[in-house]
Amino acid sequence: MTAEYLVTALTCVSCAGRVSSALNALDGVQDVQITLVPGGISTAGVISSQSLSRTAVQDVVEKAGYQLTSA
Repeated sequence: MTAEYLVTALTCVSCAGRVSSALNALDGVQDVQITLVPGGISTAGVISSQSLSRTAVQDVVEKAGYQLTSA
């Protein structure tokens, strides 16, 4: 399964790495690709073997210090 999430407040490669690591820790996640847009809304593409709940994704992103957005 592939899902795309919009993430705010990513300003650098290090930030993207923290979000990527947090998402990779979720059960079933096989790959994470971050498209970094400093000062804008970045995209996290997640490939997983199972459907991920938005709540679970939001929780790990927020624990990493960032926020999901819908637009």
